[in-house]
Amino acid sequence: MTDRTFLPCRIAVLTVSDTRTADDDRSGDTLVDRLTTAGHALADRAILPDERAEIADRLRAWCADPDIDVVISTGGTGLTGRDVTVEAHRDVYEKEIDAFGTVFTMVSWKKIGTSAIQSRACAGVAKGTYLFALPGSPSACRDAWDEILVHQLDLRHGPCNFVEIMPRLDEHLRRK
Repeated sequence: MTDRTFLPCRIAVLTVSDTRTADDDRSGDTLVDRLTTAGHALADRAILPDERAEIADRLRAWCADPDIDVVISTGGTGLTGRDVTVEAHRDVYEKEIDAFGTVFTMVSWKKIGTSAIQSRACAGVAKGTYLFALPGSPSACRDAWDEILVHQLDLRHGPCNFVEIMPRLDEHLRRK
């Protein structure tokens, strides 16, 4: 679809961690670097602890913000007791993008083999906003961006992409 013009998305980045700060948030930095290099705008950025309600509240607030099109979180997608990002995302989703986790696992498989089974990366849509939950390593963030999101968040990518259907994500809210 090279005849289409690039349309930048406004993307918020959330790092979920009990220990990271703005000074050492390498995964968040990786995502910000990737999305801005691709031509998108950083709409907001935050770091929250692994607390399900706080994560869900932030996701809901960003979904309600008309200046945010996409939210990408990093961290909290593993299997330990404190890993609650996936549950928080699912508390917010109106629709889940099931194949995102599958495709992310396929990408990860090439790099980390059977360890890819431990990721619970997921994605969904709420209030017309895309939400993606990625593992907390910079490598996983690079893989998700470089192999999936850079393409799906580009209107020029074919045969289809997330950007072209963005105006219709909340059409059910406009029906009378």
